[in-house]
Amino acid sequence: MKYERIRNLREDMDLKQTTLANYLNISQRAYSRYENGERGIPTEVLSKLADYYNTSTDYLLNRTNMRKPYPSI
Repeated sequence: MKYERIRNLREDMDLKQTTLANYLNISQRAYSRYENGERGIPTEVLSKLADYYNTSTDYLLNRTNMRKPYPSI
């Protein structure tokens, strides 16, 4: 599975992969593998990315087109 949305969000914010890799405390190469679909994204990393971009994990996984996060209950 290719994670186009995490790439698009990063590029929309003019961020480098190293910026996100540092935020996630991983190497740039590991982050690149997530974006390219060479490696599955662990739940913890996916959750941190959703928080960083203020969106839902479902949006990142292309399960919804609603970019706004779900409201808290």
